[in-house]
Amino acid sequence: MDPTTDNAAHTGDPAAARASLEALRAEIAKAVVGQDPAVTGLVVALLCRGHVLLEGVPGVAKTLLVRALAATLELDTKRVQFTPDLMPSDITGSLVYDARTAEFSFQPGPVFTNLLLADEINRTPPKTQSSLLEAMEERQVTVDGTPRALPEPFLVAATQNPVEYEGTYPLPEAQLDRFLLKLTIPLPSRQDEIDVLTRHAGGFDPRDLRAAGVRPVANAADLEAARRAVAETGVSPEITAYVVDICRATRESPSLTLGVSPRGATALLATARAWAWLTGRDYVIPDDVKALALPTLRHRVQLRPEAEMEGVTADSVINAILAHVPVPR
Repeated sequence: MDPTTDNAAHTGDPAAARASLEALRAEIAKAVVGQDPAVTGLVVALLCRGHVLLEGVPGVAKTLLVRALAATLELDTKRVQFTPDLMPSDITGSLVYDARTAEFSFQPGPVFTNLLLADEINRTPPKTQSSLLEAMEERQVTVDGTPRALPEPFLVAATQNPVEYEGTYPLPEAQLDRFLLKLTIPLPSRQDEIDVLTRHAGGFDPRDLRAAGVRPVANAADLEAARRAVAETGVSPEITAYVVDICRATRESPSLTLGVSPRGATALLATARAWAWLTGRDYVIPDDVKALALPTLRHRVQLRPEAEMEGVTADSVINAILAHVPVPR
């Protein structure tokens, strides 16, 4: 425990937990400039026990963002660079023969951590990608028939480059659906980019977050208290129906070949509850659903080729649906 961390905040009290999680933004901003929506999305995923797909061109601080989050939450983190020759055992671990005991012992892979950064996940073949499916869904890995539980909390933050497709393997729909959120990491604004360069000119080293002043402001106890509070956040029948109507509208959209599944509807309700709690309410309103609709649903729909050729995007379809589905009063 870092001596500068406020121990009084780690009492398991939901109000204190909310304050600690809100402090994450300011703490991560010491290392990452101008990515507040992505920070919020990662916190929402942690609250919902979900996983995140981060999409952005190289050099927009995707890796740094995940490392900074782990540092502020006192979580263990590991990074795997996904390559075409990566094997499933390189992620999950394997049985290794010990000559001294004449027995096989299990050597855990990098998936045995709290926050796994799967860098450029679409650069590895489907067989290796699928090795993450059990870990993401069941929070365990099975090696030689023996299931082994993963640490808690456990979150996969996978990155992919949206502009370079040579030598990549698109994620199958079944795996995309396992990601709670897809967050797009944009290029920084002019002022944000000036701030980045100014920090580097002043000696900022992205490999040394402690030197940058990043300190733990929350821990696993805060996260657990927050999760309990989110689970008690009220959802009216009208809000439930609103979420269902949005998701059903995607299945009827002429621009889409694949709409949102019931799992996607469940995910939208969960993320809206987490957002409502983070903003200080113990009940969900339609604006909470709208705020999380894009990151929760954009990777769960599939565009028709002709719509894609006309410049239609998943985000534009979802925004049009949000504009037309009646909002409960």
